[in-house]
Amino acid sequence: MKIQKPDHHVLWPKDFGRRFLVSVDTEEEFDWDAAFERGGHTTITVTMLEKFQEFVEKYGIKPVYFVDYAIIQDDTATAFLKTVAEQQSATIGVHLHPWVNPPFDERVNDHNSFAGNLPKELEEEKLVTLRDAIRDKIGVTPNTYRAGRYGIGPNTVEILLKHGFALDSSIRPRFDYSGEGGPDFLSVDSRPYWWGKDERLLEVPLTTVYSGIFRKQHRLAAAIMEKSPLANALLSRSKMLERIPLTPEGISARETKEAIDVALDDDLRLLVFSFHSPSLSPGHTPYVRDQNELDGFYDWWREVLDHLETRNVKPVDIDELLQAASGS
Repeated sequence: MKIQKPDHHVLWPKDFGRRFLVSVDTEEEFDWDAAFERGGHTTITVTMLEKFQEFVEKYGIKPVYFVDYAIIQDDTATAFLKTVAEQQSATIGVHLHPWVNPPFDERVNDHNSFAGNLPKELEEEKLVTLRDAIRDKIGVTPNTYRAGRYGIGPNTVEILLKHGFALDSSIRPRFDYSGEGGPDFLSVDSRPYWWGKDERLLEVPLTTVYSGIFRKQHRLAAAIMEKSPLANALLSRSKMLERIPLTPEGISARETKEAIDVALDDDLRLLVFSFHSPSLSPGHTPYVRDQNELDGFYDWWREVLDHLETRNVKPVDIDELLQAASGS
């Protein structure tokens, strides 16, 4: 599925300023290099969510935790999420990993790991099952969604609107997952927009920017980079064109600060950061393999958050974001 460039971007109020959102794909641990499996996963890193929450609260940040089914079945995670929801110190969203989320009516494979590839009725039933489990365990009914693997599909928006969701954050601009059977986001930039002119569902893409001398010609260059790993490596290493998502996973603080500056120069008024919760503990993602890399993970945040403060970019939470986007 190719996501087309939207034509109904959000018009932010003047007093919105420049803001940033921190989001966490809150999910089970599994082998990223292995085939998808229904079972065999763990939820060891849920105990580290509290440490991260304490860390970001010192910066006045209210993160959004996009929670999947394996996490909402973990009592430790549920207790933590219930606490932050009651304290209104974080937002709880829905994060659909179809292979671990009932009902289990599909084959487990790469194609079906993108929820948007499932039959409409099954995608809807899985999403509602997860939404209701979060409601029953935590006491809040989430209205914010991010598809696992960014797997938005042709029926996803209709399903979200039907069930009262107000915000989606499934789009990862400038990335193409069609080779794996997923969506193609190459035509989409990082500016939030409305799905439809009735302004009922806000799309908040994860932020990705291009840096380098070919930045203004990124469409042609990006298509080449997607199809040729060699061209990708040459353009990136030469700094002629770098694709930089705002994440501590695989992106240095130097690159991230450069991306922030590029985004602000392009008058992007909302920056969306993201990472996967298993990176909060060593050995569960390729990005945090030992204690030194975990220490570096938090150092990354300190350096990036200090840079955001220097550039007068302030944190925003989901409620503020929705109010500002709707003009209320």
